[in-house]
Amino acid sequence: MTALLVIVAILAFGVMIAIHEAGHFFTAKACGVKIYEFSLGMGPRLFGWVGKDETKYNFRLFPIGGFVSMKGEDEDEKGEDSFSEKKPWQKFLITAAGAIMNLLLGFIISLGLVLSTTLASNVVGEFVPDAVSDEWLRIGDEIVEINGSAVHTYDDMQYEILHDGYEPLDMVVIRDGERVNLHGVQFETVEESGVVFGLRDFLVMPAEKNVGNVLVHTWYMGVSTVKMIWESLVDLFSGRVGMEAVSGPVGVTEAIGTAASLGAYNLFYLLAALTMNLGVFNLLPFPALDGGRLVFILFEMIFRRKVSPKVEGFVHFIGITLLLALMVFVTFKDVVGLFK
Repeated sequence: MTALLVIVAILAFGVMIAIHEAGHFFTAKACGVKIYEFSLGMGPRLFGWVGKDETKYNFRLFPIGGFVSMKGEDEDEKGEDSFSEKKPWQKFLITAAGAIMNLLLGFIISLGLVLSTTLASNVVGEFVPDAVSDEWLRIGDEIVEINGSAVHTYDDMQYEILHDGYEPLDMVVIRDGERVNLHGVQFETVEESGVVFGLRDFLVMPAEKNVGNVLVHTWYMGVSTVKMIWESLVDLFSGRVGMEAVSGPVGVTEAIGTAASLGAYNLFYLLAALTMNLGVFNLLPFPALDGGRLVFILFEMIFRRKVSPKVEGFVHFIGITLLLALMVFVTFKDVVGLFK
């Protein structure tokens, strides 16, 4: 990778992290919570300033994270401006806001991608030479369901074939105005990082580009991306995907560099996936993540009492320790992979 591509990757990380932390920051401010520090990066402080509200704004050495330090976030500090004294729904919004901003950014990038290209439909236009699926599909078929999952746009269809097409698929198509059920539709497959994927072996017809279609395609591009991230996590725990497919900052930096070298569309599509991945991952109910904190807030909302700050702090300490251990392992794996 060139130095320029590394800089692109660092800037991409920075934007995603800044958007995430800004979500926490502005929502906390709107709820009247005192902010001690807004920091981008981790490790030693490089530079920063103190705002009129006495909030410290800092940039730190390692561009792999960030944080917003709030009054009463990790202990039961008193006062109207303390996070711990806010109503449960306010704490829920503040905690979830970071991930929501990452997901929103992903949808905004998706909108830009949809506007920048010709819209593709989910209608079969032409089969490639030696296509396998033409035994079941016909030119003009509109694919509306794959393995029980509704298909609305090209992105829905492409993802379902990619993810599930390593095995025969059950599909529903609109053919000559009628719904037709197809069973056992097969596709060619390819193996990548030890995982087998299905390969779409037909071209599709273009879709009309109007305001309604742009919004629909943007929504389902984002939804397909979130579904891909979620099912990738399921595949990881089920064993379909191995640890060799998991990447940390080093591996992601390499992927961003590769995508950038292939063109702007590929780069921004990857960035949309990465920022949505950050949002989804942070919402997982794991200690130290935003999702883990939301579990404790939901407990308070349901049972009308707080978990002891010491107990919650200990649980999050265990979580951050495990996450750091995973980060070290994945980073080591990625660095070793650079020399293979």
